[in-house]
Amino acid sequence: MRDDGGETVLNRGYSAQKGEWQEAEGKAYFVNNSDEGYLKVSFFGLFYGSYAVFDLDRDNYQYSFVSGPDSSYLWLLSRTSTVKQEVRERFIRRAQERGYLIPTQERGNE
Repeated sequence: MRDDGGETVLNRGYSAQKGEWQEAEGKAYFVNNSDEGYLKVSFFGLFYGSYAVFDLDRDNYQYSFVSGPDSSYLWLLSRTSTVKQEVRERFIRRAQERGYLIPTQERGNE
């Protein structure tokens, strides 16, 4: 929690191309009520982006599914570096229900 009523946000990810971890600290505020997963988030001062949480792990808060203001932004946020296959499948299913076009990988005979 922040002193101004917001939340501190830390996004961290591994860049395989660079071979290093990258992180960004930001701030988030609920747009409406604190029981609604709709936030404005900033990593760059006065510029805010929309985070609409459309699914999450309500038991352990290990992952959340987030979309932006339009179909250009979609994230599966996780507290761990690996995500179980069932969580990925749920993410794809829930994203498709929201109108996102998720390409499927075709697998050859292995």
